[in-house]
Amino acid sequence: MDMNRAKQILSSPANIEVEYNGESIWIDDIKEADKTAIVHLLSGGTKEKTEVDIESLKEVH
Repeated sequence: MDMNRAKQILSSPANIEVEYNGESIWIDDIKEADKTAIVHLLSGGTKEKTEVDIESLKEVH
């Protein structure tokens, strides 16, 4: 995924499905300078946040 699309998804009121390593995630924040996103898994009971490369995110169509 590119930076512009990640920012669009973050600011969108719609629920846009995004995956990281095959797992559904929610984008919580974007660090433009580092080209990373703060995300958490949608599955499971934990809301543990992880910082990942934006390029490793995949929008599910």
